[in-house]
Amino acid sequence: MAAAMSSVSCISGAKLFSAAAAPQATRRSGVQRISATAPKQTQPEVTAPNPDVVPPNVLEYAKQMPGVTAPFPNIFDPADLLARAASSPRPIKELNRWRESELTHGRVAMLASLGFIVQEQLQDYSLFYNFDGQITGPAIYHFQQVEARGAVFWEPLLFVIALCEAYRVGLGWATPRSEDFMTLRDDYEPGNLGFDPLGLLPSDPKERKDMQSKELNNGRLAMIAIAAFVAQELVSGEEIFVHLFKRLGL
Repeated sequence: MAAAMSSVSCISGAKLFSAAAAPQATRRSGVQRISATAPKQTQPEVTAPNPDVVPPNVLEYAKQMPGVTAPFPNIFDPADLLARAASSPRPIKELNRWRESELTHGRVAMLASLGFIVQEQLQDYSLFYNFDGQITGPAIYHFQQVEARGAVFWEPLLFVIALCEAYRVGLGWATPRSEDFMTLRDDYEPGNLGFDPLGLLPSDPKERKDMQSKELNNGRLAMIAIAAFVAQELVSGEEIFVHLFKRLGL
C-alpha cells in the first residue's frame, strides 16, 4: 500500500513538473523560431581600401580608392606609377603612402591658391597684417617685401608647418624603429586627421567616398593652378587678375 501511494505521488509530481516546464520549453522554442526567422543584419559596405586585404592586382585595388572619377574611370597614370607600387615589397602600403602625399599636397595647394588671390586683392587696403598697404605687386614677391621691412616671416611659418607635420606623422605614420618605417599605420585612413570642425564628412560610405573624391579633384586642380600662378607671375611680373584683365581687354 505504501509502495502504491509512493508510486502515485511520484507520477503526480512528474506531471506537475512537466506541466510547469512546458511553458518554458514553449517559450524557448518560440525564441528559437523568432531568431531563426529574424532577418540578418547586413554589414555596411566598406569603400575605403583595407591595407590588410590585398586584391588580385594593384590596379583593381587602386580603382576602388576615392578619386577615381570621370573622365578617367580606369585611372589616369601616364607615368606608370602603379607599376612601381606593384613592384615594391608592400604595394598596398605604398599606394596608401602616395595617396597621403597627394592629399597633403592638394590641401596645401588649395590654401596657397586662395592666399595668392586674396592677398593680391587686399594689398590696396590698410590692414594690420599688410603693413598699412605697403606690400604690393605680385604675391610671389610679398615675402621679400616683408623681410625688407624687418619683419619676421620664415620663422613663424616654419614653426607652424613643423607643428602640423609633427601631428600628422604622429597620427598616421609607423614608428621609425618598426619594420614598416616610411609607411602608414594599418589602422590609419590616408588623409583622415580627425579635423572636421564643420562636420562636412558624411557617415554614409558612398557619400563619404564621393566627398573624398571631390576633395582630391579640387586639390589636383589647385596644384595645377598654383604652379600656373607662380609661372605666370615670374614671366609677366604682374598680378594674376591684372594680367588676366589685360589679356581680356578689360
